[in-house]
Amino acid sequence: MIAGPSEIVIVADETCPVSHIAADLLSQAEHDPAAMAVLITDSPTLAEQVNQELQVQLEALPRKEIASQAMERFGKIVVVTDLTQAMQVANRFAPEHLELCVSNPWQALEQVRHAGSVFLGAYTPEPVGDYWAGANHTLPTAGSARFSSPLSVDDFLKKTQFMYYTQNQLAQVAEKISRFAEFEGLDAHSRSIRIRSHGGPK
Repeated sequence: MIAGPSEIVIVADETCPVSHIAADLLSQAEHDPAAMAVLITDSPTLAEQVNQELQVQLEALPRKEIASQAMERFGKIVVVTDLTQAMQVANRFAPEHLELCVSNPWQALEQVRHAGSVFLGAYTPEPVGDYWAGANHTLPTAGSARFSSPLSVDDFLKKTQFMYYTQNQLAQVAEKISRFAEFEGLDAHSRSIRIRSHGGPK
């Protein structure tokens, strides 16, 4: 897992208050100058209003300098044609935190493919996950949510896998296994299989 710098992607429609969106973007931008804060919306009007509100809220922020650097470097407002496209773009980001500030967040949730942690609706901002909700908050960043999950108990467990084939079961797949091995140029691997199958070399 790649854990950090912090990042948030907010998918929002016009039902979400502008002040909420700006506050949530800045909640991640204040972490670090390398933090990423992205809004994806199908409303050009909302995009412009959030841009203006960000400037207002930045002025009153104690960590203004850090947040300003993050927004300058890694802050984005992306306008798309509809919420389906918004979810496609969000999945491309594969963000650490994904807020679905839309009228039907449960419907949008069905389209989430890559995200560390998802926050549903206008009243579940990212800090709920930081401080209260109980969800694990060591999360994949930098797009690693495409192949990694939030930290869990499983990460501290050692596992061993095992398999068992009877002679008959092996015989049914021996030729296929041997072909894979020979394709890779690993003849001893192939012999290990063929020597156990009917008519294989002794």
